[in-house]
Amino acid sequence: MLPAAGPSPAQTCGAVLVAAVLLQSVCVAVTFLYFTNELKQLRDTYSKSGIACLTGEEMGNFLQNLDLTESEDREADPCWQVKWHLGKLIKKMMARSYEENISAVNGDRALTLSHTDGQPPAIRIAAHLTGNSNRRSSLSPRIDPLPRRGNGQKISNWESSRKGHSFLYNVELRNGELVIPQTGFYYIYSQTYFRFRENENEDSDLLAQIRNPKQLVQYVYKLTNYPEPILLMKSARTSCWSKKAEYGLYSIYQGGVFQLKREDRIFVSVSNGDIVDMDKEASFFGAFMIG
Repeated sequence: MLPAAGPSPAQTCGAVLVAAVLLQSVCVAVTFLYFTNELKQLRDTYSKSGIACLTGEEMGNFLQNLDLTESEDREADPCWQVKWHLGKLIKKMMARSYEENISAVNGDRALTLSHTDGQPPAIRIAAHLTGNSNRRSSLSPRIDPLPRRGNGQKISNWESSRKGHSFLYNVELRNGELVIPQTGFYYIYSQTYFRFRENENEDSDLLAQIRNPKQLVQYVYKLTNYPEPILLMKSARTSCWSKKAEYGLYSIYQGGVFQLKREDRIFVSVSNGDIVDMDKEASFFGAFMIG
């Protein structure tokens, strides 16, 4: 009878390997639990110390002395750094809120002062008048029996009913005169279009008179309480049409800034009204307030 054989070397090596793996696993598990517990304790300690940074000293006193507490020792203190950054953020937000409140208060104060001084808030004041195709009815008679008309023939029938490019914003038109609703500075402009076209049915004396050298003049006047109109602008050019020319075209434009008072009136007069062409794109008159 043969004796029982012992474990083979392979079995022994396998058992040792399994035991080593089990031991290593136990060590890893124990190490993991240990470090997890330590990290939890550190996190709790840091959290409590962070809260203590904000509760250990009154933030009001810290903010007041924020600029006086800077030093090398303080900069090395993590708790002081937390307070310093938080204090800077709070002061920045408070300064921004203060600026916004001051701007709103100043705006309300300016509006209140304007009402207190009797000056209404700014409104849009503008007018653009265009020529009327009915040329003859657009001009006053050559000899105006009414006083305070100045030189030339006043253009009295401008188009203002939003036909084409014409419009009126807070401005009134009376007999060809723009009535200023509010005292201020205004830009006034005007253009007049002169067209001479020979007509066989025209009187020969009139044609000869027109062909002679003439000054084509545009006037811009304002009417005030003064007895006579006050000339604001004048522009002129000399024309001489040849007998061989079928027609002649000239335009005069002028504009400028003037101070006008409430209830002042402005209007345009022209010389040689017989050859004025009141085409709406060529002859126009307007003004708008700039301040």
